[in-house]
Amino acid sequence: MMKRQANQFKRFVLCLNNAGYAASLEVGKVYRIIQDDEAASHGYIRVIDESGEDYAYTTNRFHLIQLPSAVEKVLLAASPR
Repeated sequence: MMKRQANQFKRFVLCLNNAGYAASLEVGKVYRIIQDDEAASHGYIRVIDESGEDYAYTTNRFHLIQLPSAVEKVLLAASPR
């Protein structure tokens, strides 16, 4: 149990704001994130967007979510990365 808590990292976000990025992000859609400590240190989060590529967006566009493990497993399997 201790190991799971240490490795627990929220891997999905809910898009709340797509202003200026309507072709890349959909409000209300769940996106997979890629851990990027450098981007995070500057207020950004790396997201696999509608293009299927990962790009850095400001964190205030998203809400971090924790999904049930069964749901997360399915989404990770379906994800391009």
